Amino acid sequence: MSEYQYYEFRAIDRPLGQDEMDELRRLSSRAQITATSFTNTYNYGDFRGKPSEVLERYFDAFVHVANWGTHQVAFRIPKGLFDLDAAEVYGFDEGEFYLSISEGEEHAAIDFLSQEEGGDWEEGGERWMSSLLPIRDDLMRGDLRALYIGWLASISYRGPEEDEAEDELEPPVPPGLAKLTGPLKTLAEFLRIDGDLIEVAAAGSTGEAVTPPSRADMARWIRSLPIAEKDDYLAQLLAGDGEMRIRAELARRFREATAPRSKKGHAPKTGRRTVRELLVARDALASEKARKKAEKDVRERARLDRERAEARARHLDELAKREPAAWKQVEELIAASKPKEYDEAVQLLVDLRDLAARSGRTDEALARIREIRERNTRRSSLMKKFDGRKLGG
Repeated sequence: MSEYQYYEFRAIDRPLGQDEMDELRRLSSRAQITATSFTNTYNYGDFRGKPSEVLERYFDAFVHVANWGTHQVAFRIPKGLFDLDAAEVYGFDEGEFYLSISEGEEHAAIDFLSQEEGGDWEEGGERWMSSLLPIRDDLMRGDLRALYIGWLASISYRGPEEDEAEDELEPPVPPGLAKLTGPLKTLAEFLRIDGDLIEVAAAGSTGEAVTPPSRADMARWIRSLPIAEKDDYLAQLLAGDGEMRIRAELARRFREATAPRSKKGHAPKTGRRTVRELLVARDALASEKARKKAEKDVRERARLDRERAEARARHLDELAKREPAAWKQVEELIAASKPKEYDEAVQLLVDLRDLAARSGRTDEALARIREIRERNTRRSSLMKKFDGRKLGG
């Protein structure tokens, strides 16, 4: 196998027609194509289409994973269901990392790319789509946390010493960044963003994450629309005239009507941090975590050493109650001439030696061990075990 590439497209808003599936089949004879998906793995060769064009024409979500380090996820959203003006400030292009936010005739495209060369061989691209797909719904309801996370990818591998990091400001920090959902955590993992950087960035986030409007809010707004407009919308829906277009238009109007309230919690233009400030804070946080971990490790090792010492002391206390019998047991175990019994005899001699050391009788114990050794020098395997535990050598 020379390489690994995984491509997956998903249709959400509407299923594909047979003609569209036939068109997609011309791009690949091996792909799994259904009315809602296109999936293929390439070990040789490549996808013959242009992913951005395939996404724009047929699908609503796209994932690409390659073993040389490519991680790409993109979403297509009806323009009326996505606030392009609020989103465009998060876009960037750093070559190996980008967040592209573009506008088509009917849709907006949000494209995240992370390239990491020299990583481990990676497969398992099929695990990403279902976990990332809910982000599309987040974006459609005005939750821009995914875009800020995408922007963090552009600075994740930079250092605070870079000149441009001094003056470059972060985009607005969306509310709720400190409490990421499962899909947002998956996006951060997918884009390989340092967790310390996210934690530092979240310190600038205030308020709760954007939540979908309640049915009561929507009903109240709908009641305010002129009856003639509502009748016109219903007539268009009944005639099958662009259900998604009508939904997008209504969503845009609702968002504009409630904009003053929905924009609460976004970071003001003043008070934003520079890239350098974020990176310095990230490095400081990482150092502090490393220091605390080192201290915790020291305490844990000390605790384990103390517990082992206490357990050893209790074991020797019990051995002291039967010390004469233990010396006799050593002889019996050696006489059995079996590997398991040899191991038991050697361990017992170690215990007897340590027990004698506690009461200042080390010389006496060592003399007895040497005497046992001299009587059993022909037992080569036993002698190796004696040498391994430094018994009478």
